[in-house]
Amino acid sequence: MSKTPPTHESTAAGKTPYSQWLQTEALHSLQRPVSDHPGEHAWIVHAQVSELYWMLIIKEIQTAQACLRANDLVQAQRTLQRVVAHHAPLDAIWRSLAWMTPNDLLAMLSRVGPTYGKDTALQGWTYRHMVYLLGIKQAEHLQHFVPQPQRWAQLDKALSEPSLYDDVLAYLARIGLDVPPSVLARDLRAPYSPSQAVEQVWRDIYVDPDARIELQQLGETLADIAEGFMQWKHRHLMATRRTFGTRPAYFGTEGVAWLKPTMEEIPFPELWSARTFIGDPKSSPAAAVCPHLAGQAPDGVNA
Repeated sequence: MSKTPPTHESTAAGKTPYSQWLQTEALHSLQRPVSDHPGEHAWIVHAQVSELYWMLIIKEIQTAQACLRANDLVQAQRTLQRVVAHHAPLDAIWRSLAWMTPNDLLAMLSRVGPTYGKDTALQGWTYRHMVYLLGIKQAEHLQHFVPQPQRWAQLDKALSEPSLYDDVLAYLARIGLDVPPSVLARDLRAPYSPSQAVEQVWRDIYVDPDARIELQQLGETLADIAEGFMQWKHRHLMATRRTFGTRPAYFGTEGVAWLKPTMEEIPFPELWSARTFIGDPKSSPAAAVCPHLAGQAPDGVNA
């Protein structure tokens, strides 16, 4: 006598708890190649995984912003450390396309273009939202989303609201650091203009290696996030060089020429410029780094 296998009350027919929770049937139906090239499936998966991680980073940054606004630096830091972790797989998945040559890419694009038109991930709404949250505010990109009114409204809202860096600076001001009011009251839709006063704030945070440790840790996590973001952009630029050369690509502009200026768009600018001065012995004596070594010569050197 055959027996009907038991089913869990909350599991839909034809699905396991795992497949229902992760929506695997829907997930694996989303790769729809339009060319005959055997590598197109890998290209689509690469791009879709990137989209998922960008959305994850968006959600994490928004959570970190809420924590900063509640003056909860500990939870904000923990959340931002997850953003650092999420950039690692984003960088690693470029290896899945390392096999691609111009012959491979053009074989796909010759079918993708006529089917869908020309575009780039850097004009996708998920990537653009993440970039706005990282403080790279460029209103001109909104025009690309006119055909998507819901996404246009989402990005217009993100453009008008504080970035992660805006919330970091507002937090630093609330705890007594000298962030200029003009920086906090700036037009959030405009590109951020670096401030010497903000640079000085970061210099003050790092001036004593043994003080303000939590804020120094915040600075290092932000630096990790910026570095991960820039590493992904570098990988994208090099993949374009490798597979496309200087052909016209993005809206008639050469692909490489369009991407190279974006390499100068580094988040949290004063955090980086301040590093020219952090550790200067005039403001941070060597003895303060290792007080027990003060007055002692290095090993093997006579005082």
